[in-house]
Amino acid sequence: MSVDDREFEELFGAELSGVVRAAFVVCHDTGRAEDLAQEAFLELLRHWGRVSHYDRPGAWVRRIAIRKAVQATKREARRSWFERRAAVSPATDEVSPVRADGALWAAVRSLPSKQRAVVALFYYEDLSVQDVAGVMGCSASTVKVHLHRARDALRTCVTPTGSLS
Repeated sequence: MSVDDREFEELFGAELSGVVRAAFVVCHDTGRAEDLAQEAFLELLRHWGRVSHYDRPGAWVRRIAIRKAVQATKREARRSWFERRAAVSPATDEVSPVRADGALWAAVRSLPSKQRAVVALFYYEDLSVQDVAGVMGCSASTVKVHLHRARDALRTCVTPTGSLS
């Protein structure tokens, strides 16, 4: 075992419970907080060569875990909002957009994975092109290319009247 491996293991042992607690404060779910802490430590391991030289690598991993917890909490809140909005309302006889657009969702599922991800982040998560680029780890122009290709592919599924073909 190298010195770097030993240092990482020592930091992991010393900081894990604190990182889980920090994530829990944000997401209020113990299991989710544990998962987020593990994801943050994986991120730390990927960047260990650089972060190990920081004065406080434990603070770095906490920051990553908290950022991930905030993102997860926002994502869950948006998902919950969309699910409530998409639910059928018996009082108004309103139809669920998800159910009504089943063919469109099937078309989205048929897109290549990167195009699906861009569509989900841009339209469902309501992220800007820049934010999508940050999440996907690519340039804004790459996101625009994926969006353009996805729109072209989805356009073939929609007739000129707006209904699905």
